[in-house]
Amino acid sequence: MRPRVGVVADDVTGAGDIGGLFAEHGYAVRVFGAEADLGALPRLLEGRRCDVLVVDTDSRFLGPEEAAGRVARAARALQGLGCTLLWKKTCSVFRGNVGAEFDALLDALGAGFGAAVAAFPKNGRTTVHGVHYVRGVPLDESEFKDDPVHPTRTAKLLEVVAAQSRRPVHSLPLEALREGRAEEVLEAARRQGGYLLCDCQTQHDLHALARLLHAEPVLLGSSALAEELPRFWDPPEPFDPLAGVDLGPAGNALVVAGSVMPQTRAQVEAFVAAGGAELVLGGEEALARPERARAALAEQAVRHLRRGESVLVRSENHPEAVRRTRERGEALGLGGLEVSRRVSGLLAEVAREALAHTPVRRLVVLGGDTSASVCRALGIRQTVVLREIQPGLPSSLAVLEKPLLLVLKSGSFGQPDFILRALEHLESLRSSHD
Repeated sequence: MRPRVGVVADDVTGAGDIGGLFAEHGYAVRVFGAEADLGALPRLLEGRRCDVLVVDTDSRFLGPEEAAGRVARAARALQGLGCTLLWKKTCSVFRGNVGAEFDALLDALGAGFGAAVAAFPKNGRTTVHGVHYVRGVPLDESEFKDDPVHPTRTAKLLEVVAAQSRRPVHSLPLEALREGRAEEVLEAARRQGGYLLCDCQTQHDLHALARLLHAEPVLLGSSALAEELPRFWDPPEPFDPLAGVDLGPAGNALVVAGSVMPQTRAQVEAFVAAGGAELVLGGEEALARPERARAALAEQAVRHLRRGESVLVRSENHPEAVRRTRERGEALGLGGLEVSRRVSGLLAEVAREALAHTPVRRLVVLGGDTSASVCRALGIRQTVVLREIQPGLPSSLAVLEKPLLLVLKSGSFGQPDFILRALEHLESLRSSHD
């Protein structure tokens, strides 16, 4: 048994995250962005292999009603394409419209139950007794408490879902999973309907959950289960997503970083320490004089790229600088979300101009909101997921007139050397297909 998988993701980096885990098992994975025409999917997929189809609704920052509407439309489209497993992919720390989107998926499918796993042990996300941890720190004490758009106020996942959902929420404790009572808990929850939120602390726990849930028609939560589920399904036929694709000559890359997460800061610092060129978009300047800031950064980026150098363009990311930018936004009557969107939008315009005026065909973007903005600016509506670089962080091929090798990274994922490894990875993809 091997289902056709349909995933509804609430942001573009999460869409790639889950796609990369399936791609590592040899699945053909395509991601369609929020700007894609869902009605055109049958035509776009005609004659193309697609084992896993991911739709990004870009709904994490929307109001609950609009987010639910986007999820329902995507779920119905995927169901109409013959997907037999539907997955509501969320942030691994349950930011956004989690409960509202869970309800929308079940409503659209006419389903009454779904099992949810938020944990992603390889990226430091674990759940014990319903409390979610980030690298051992309770979620509401982690760096996510300072998220500029969705600051976390509780580590209890049942509270997060119950506050947004009209369905009952149940839990699968770690003890039941490890002592052989998980099937009993699953069946009891299924009879009552709603959601079963599963504890998970280790990769062994994740494997046990995959064994328990591998035939479920509805799954919810982070992408981590996608690493283990295929071990319980029939394997796919071999597939080379880059066969016949012109990836251009060897060359440099553009890196764009808009996340304020400490993981992204460490990755930027490692890139610069290794001799990488860095350009910084001042937050206050971005809000007060956006056109001047954009033009100056784009001109400098083009200059570096034309010299054959890889260059990183980033927003200010240290806490004090971020605070000053927020205060400047408040003085202009802007909320935190609008400030974030303006900064990421400006970075995206710099990326668009830099790529338009150079032959560069490799792009790495750090941060979910920034990744969405860059995809909109470049007109990227479809990607083919390629290979994982680090857990939850794959490369992709942007389906454009001139194919673009692309990495879209969640701000809080990845090791300090991620940018360096990503650049090596992109060049190895090109050289292996000469």
